[in-house]
Amino acid sequence: MKHLDKLEAQSVYILREAYREFKNICMLWSIGKDSTVLLWLARKAFFGHVPIPL
Repeated sequence: MKHLDKLEAQSVYILREAYREFKNICMLWSIGKDSTVLLWLARKAFFGHVPIPL
């Protein structure tokens, strides 16, 4: 597994765990590159549907 694949898998894991642990979770999206990557990871973590309000 490549280094970036490991980082992506860890990020997906963290998003899923945060969603499972916290009741009132949300994501801030500024339409910037970092926020867009976070949104892309969230879509990947939840199979295309982001259950976290933006």
